[in-house]
Amino acid sequence: MASSHGRGLVHLAAALDQPSASDARPYVEAARLAERGGLDFVTLDDTQARPGLDALTVLSRVAPATGRIGLVPTVTSTHPELFRVLAAVATLDRVSRGRAGWRIDGSTAGSEARLLGRRPAAPAHPLRGETGEVADRAAKLCDGRADDDTEIRDMPNGGPRPPHGHPVRVVDATDEPARRTAARYADVALVRAASAAQAAAVRDQLRATAAEFGRRPDELRVLAGLLVDLGDGEHAAAPGHGGGGPRQTAQGPLYRGGPVDLAALIATWHGEGVVDGFHLTPAEPLRDLERLVNGTVALLQHRGLFRTFYPGSTLREHLDLAVPAQRCG
Repeated sequence: MASSHGRGLVHLAAALDQPSASDARPYVEAARLAERGGLDFVTLDDTQARPGLDALTVLSRVAPATGRIGLVPTVTSTHPELFRVLAAVATLDRVSRGRAGWRIDGSTAGSEARLLGRRPAAPAHPLRGETGEVADRAAKLCDGRADDDTEIRDMPNGGPRPPHGHPVRVVDATDEPARRTAARYADVALVRAASAAQAAAVRDQLRATAAEFGRRPDELRVLAGLLVDLGDGEHAAAPGHGGGGPRQTAQGPLYRGGPVDLAALIATWHGEGVVDGFHLTPAEPLRDLERLVNGTVALLQHRGLFRTFYPGSTLREHLDLAVPAQRCG
């Protein structure tokens, strides 16, 4: 399969978040739809707006109902008992046969609170710093360099090992404090950008910083994050953008228009080497995901810019990422 970095195939991912869902069934349906479109992976945030269901639990139920698509829950990173978090993600990776990732996030208190016991939410800025600390500890645990500050006393003996090294690590690198963490540890960096120039600047910065840390820049996939509203037909383009391009909103960059122009936007940004792919959040979960798969994705496939089938079975294979030497879990 052609490398996305070489401007071959674009990488595509979608958010599954459905605030009104009360059980796992709507997520299973959405993940199956995304899989029919050949998307690299789906993400699910952990939020208290979804009572009773944390992201890891939901995606653990999605795993046996799907066969190829990657599964990336948000796993909050504010608790020192990191081994339990890693063990939970490793279990998802084993259940899904190598399709798991984990989105390292210090801004919420969701799945970790349910896994490890409630704790008060901390201010957002210190948590961004703690995301880097936890990513560092996780890396040490994965290659056997755990230090005395990492509490591993409660880790069950014989915990499951992920079948393909550590699960894929995803970091939101939109904010400046998170970019060094993403450049050093992430396999996938998400960047909310409202213009091609902005996305290109952040991607260049991430790749340069990754090289400073001794990484090969092409080990990092940079995906532009967009909120997409495909429900009202072809809206007029925002100033400076063609085909209903993204405009900045309080919720982040928003594309509002039709599937055809969204495909054109994706093809243009990817063709110019601005990003390696896109992480798309449907404004109306099921409606926009269906239009994304049956409209935008179909057009990209027709143009030879996106896969028509999964040539591999693991998330690392979908993303053209090598299996890491260290093994986590």
